[in-house]
Amino acid sequence: MYKILPQLQSHQIPDSPISESSSMATIPLEFLDEAVFAGDSFWGLEAAFGRVDGVVKTATGYCGGTLKKPTHREVREARTGHTEAVKVIYDNRKFSYRSLCDLFWETHDPTNKEYLGFGVTTHHRSAIYYLKEDQRKQAQESKIRRQMKLNKRIVTKIIPLDSEFFFAENQHQKYYLQKNWRLCESLNLRSTEQFVESNIACKLNGILAMDKKTVADNLKRFMKSFTFSKQVETVCEGMVEDLCRNEEE
Repeated sequence: MYKILPQLQSHQIPDSPISESSSMATIPLEFLDEAVFAGDSFWGLEAAFGRVDGVVKTATGYCGGTLKKPTHREVREARTGHTEAVKVIYDNRKFSYRSLCDLFWETHDPTNKEYLGFGVTTHHRSAIYYLKEDQRKQAQESKIRRQMKLNKRIVTKIIPLDSEFFFAENQHQKYYLQKNWRLCESLNLRSTEQFVESNIACKLNGILAMDKKTVADNLKRFMKSFTFSKQVETVCEGMVEDLCRNEEE
């Protein structure tokens, strides 16, 4: 069982010991776009999108239901009609919506009939929630391209995001990163807002969800891309050493 750090109030949030050189603050707003996807558990889906170059930040949450501010338990028990989903904020100069849709099919089995729910539950489903007409068209075209490669019918729904996206609880944000609580502590990441807004958290979560054989190499490369505090560097170096040692054994 991993350790969840206590949340802080906004006035208690310390300065981050990292330089987020590719964060949203450096990207003109006209180049930032938003997309929402649902594909099985939102933990893995968030990680898959998070490690993409061009994705600035991600957040897990719930959409499509009727209850205001649902809890994970309520959603899981099919009491609200919500679906576990992931919101993606991306730089459209580096990665297109079409590419996001094409990547989406690789994150889960879109032909799994269990996602249909048969009127029982919708908390795990395959869906692309479009925010504008252009997204609907591109999602549909991507679905057709994917369907041509498969011998089973894709059950993924392409539907408008006509309800509010509610952020999931703290422990469901950046799930794989939070399993490494010492790293979170060294980065001063504790509140839901910090995990959602941090570009660093977005990237690290994606890396740490990868196969153990590739985590060490990707982590070392990532460490060269940002300026970190000595404490963060020490924690990451220790993680790399442990991963390499386990691989040798």
